[in-house]
Amino acid sequence: MTTYRTDLDSPIGRLRLYGDHQALLAVLFESEEPPAIATVDGPAVEDARAGALPQAVRQLREYFDGARRTFDLPLAPRGTPFQQRVWRALTRIPYGRTVAYGELARRIGRPGAARAVGMANDHNPLPIIVPCHRVIGADGGLTGYGGGLERKRWLLALEHGTALPRGAD
Repeated sequence: MTTYRTDLDSPIGRLRLYGDHQALLAVLFESEEPPAIATVDGPAVEDARAGALPQAVRQLREYFDGARRTFDLPLAPRGTPFQQRVWRALTRIPYGRTVAYGELARRIGRPGAARAVGMANDHNPLPIIVPCHRVIGADGGLTGYGGGLERKRWLLALEHGTALPRGAD
């Protein structure tokens, strides 16, 4: 199956989206390397009109404009069964809310697996759409984020209605 890609300029930098004919596979920040999961069948073909990409671009723009709180996209993140469980749980964290890694581990029935949950978050191929930015440390502090803490802070501020345009602070 062909993999497609397109770029989206956003308030947190350029995003590269990967999808196939049926679903969105990955969202990368501009500094990230293309994931093996998104390019399994060879190099991705640049085509913003293919498959799930137009819908994903539209919904991400709506999210960044503050007009969308949930995403309704066909998703096909590739990962282990544990990672899949964590990623499904992430989609159930409401817009504007945060949970600690330990709480997320409890929610998936693995109360001692906070570190494993953190690793699954780190391997989330669909940041923003699968909102791993909503997971915080046990003390309420911001902890790791694949896109960097500045982006995590901005996304959480957007969801709380306090985000400034990038570079305005």
